[in-house]
Amino acid sequence: MSNLDRQATLSVCGGRGFVVAEPVRELLSPRTVKLGESTEVRRLLPNLGRRMVGAWAFVDHYGPDDIADEPGMQVPPHPHMGLQTVSWLHEGEVLHRDSLGSLQTVRPRELGLMTSGRAISHSEESPKPHARFLHGAQLWVALPDAHRHTEPHFQHHADLPVVTAPGLTATVILGELDGAASPGTTYTPLVGADLTLAAGTETALPLDPDFEYAVLSMSGEAHVDGVPVLPGSMLYLGCGRTELPLRAASDAGLMLLGGEPFEEEIVMWWNYIARSQAEIEEARAAWMEGSLFGEVKGYAGERLAAPELPPVPLKPRGRVR
Repeated sequence: MSNLDRQATLSVCGGRGFVVAEPVRELLSPRTVKLGESTEVRRLLPNLGRRMVGAWAFVDHYGPDDIADEPGMQVPPHPHMGLQTVSWLHEGEVLHRDSLGSLQTVRPRELGLMTSGRAISHSEESPKPHARFLHGAQLWVALPDAHRHTEPHFQHHADLPVVTAPGLTATVILGELDGAASPGTTYTPLVGADLTLAAGTETALPLDPDFEYAVLSMSGEAHVDGVPVLPGSMLYLGCGRTELPLRAASDAGLMLLGGEPFEEEIVMWWNYIARSQAEIEEARAAWMEGSLFGEVKGYAGERLAAPELPPVPLKPRGRVR
């Protein structure tokens, strides 16, 4: 998934400066971002004062959108580096193409995992014809310095492990939850899980106290550790938890995101994660010159041009969007 913001700003994330070492209940409100012609997303990360959750560095929630008479998702070829993209759907389909030659339709509850490593480009679009509704989340995972120059690759996993309890089904997207491990490749200790709760369910999910966590609400009415979390919002939970109480007032869908706090400071801009502004400038130039990131073949349209870099130097870390 691309960040299509034409006013993209440089921001410093990561490190332990913003990690809360104890359990908290910090409700994050999204900001709305236009994605292509007909898709509007709610951006939860990076957020005001909360840039990352473990290695999770970017979270968009979109839909459910009625796209029966719309083109749906149309994201032209664009570059990525220093990160993994995670495509996760509750409704609809997304056709993924990349500069490695991958061509894959990702469907609900299937994992589309692209590791950009040193450089990759890809496009995402709703197939023709496509389902009436589109609903899902797009997320990025920051790669640690030791692995951020790895060779790019794409993985698709249609069958993922499931953890069950009365009224709860948890699909393990990445990492490990309650002894069940996803086949998706990870480079830092983390977890991502899709939680389906039946109306009236009260349960508790086991957690790792060394991880920091957040819960994104996808649908329905659920209380997370006693806090009502509405669809399109996210509750940051801090560290130090061994379990997470959940209660569903209606059928509900949530995403659990967590991981060991990301030790390294990173620089995020547009669709890049780097370690310095100079690296960002070099990567932007490489994309505009047509080098390094390869070519996405088969997409009916022009590739995405990079926005202009801000004219001022990178500011120190602050509680800004």
